[in-house]
Amino acid sequence: MNLIIDIGNSFTKLAIVNNKQIESVERYEKPTPQVLFAFIEKWHPLKAIISCVGKPNDEIIGYTQTLLPTVVLTNTTKIPIKNNYKTPQTLGIDRIALAVGANYLYPSTDTLVIDSGTAITYDFVNRKGEYLGGAISPGIMTRYKSLNQNTANLPLHDNIDAKVLIGQSTIECIESGVLNGVIGEVDYYIEQIKLSYPTLNIVITGGDANFFVGKLKNSIFVVQNLVIIGLNRILEFNAES
Repeated sequence: MNLIIDIGNSFTKLAIVNNKQIESVERYEKPTPQVLFAFIEKWHPLKAIISCVGKPNDEIIGYTQTLLPTVVLTNTTKIPIKNNYKTPQTLGIDRIALAVGANYLYPSTDTLVIDSGTAITYDFVNRKGEYLGGAISPGIMTRYKSLNQNTANLPLHDNIDAKVLIGQSTIECIESGVLNGVIGEVDYYIEQIKLSYPTLNIVITGGDANFFVGKLKNSIFVVQNLVIIGLNRILEFNAES
């Protein structure tokens, strides 16, 4: 029984993985040590891993370490894939977890992971288990916010269900530009990768993952909680080493 703590930009996930199966996932804006203690008391995990995007949460890290053997994921943590990134010290640890999770679910396969949230990240792992890198671009809501914040008259919008192509109002034009632009970007990136890796496997995760279902030219797998799957694999790999 493993405790997975994924501390992101907007919220924190506490998860329990038992024998490779995700038993529970709970989300909190700012979990306290008391919340964490209650979660641990409920599930009785034997070890833990913590991933912090951005500044480490020293309070949660320190508290977890007093209760359980804990791996705090960094750029120097041992991982079960080869990292060929030119600047590994700058690689987001969430991207590391995504790459490991994808390689675990789809071994011996050329896999592109697309994580659609605040940013859209693209991460590629080849069939040899080598992480080669990818790309980063603004997420859907980030694009909406940018138009609002960097122009004088464009309103803030948040709809991700629109299908209009030729907008007949300012709102519709914003929707068309942002949403069709994102779809076009993702399709283009996939097609360019497939020129070198024609049997490419495509995995989409993140808060906006379902937006892409039925909208892309390529078939995709939507895998929620891929970061948790990757973190659990890293935890087990370090326990085995």
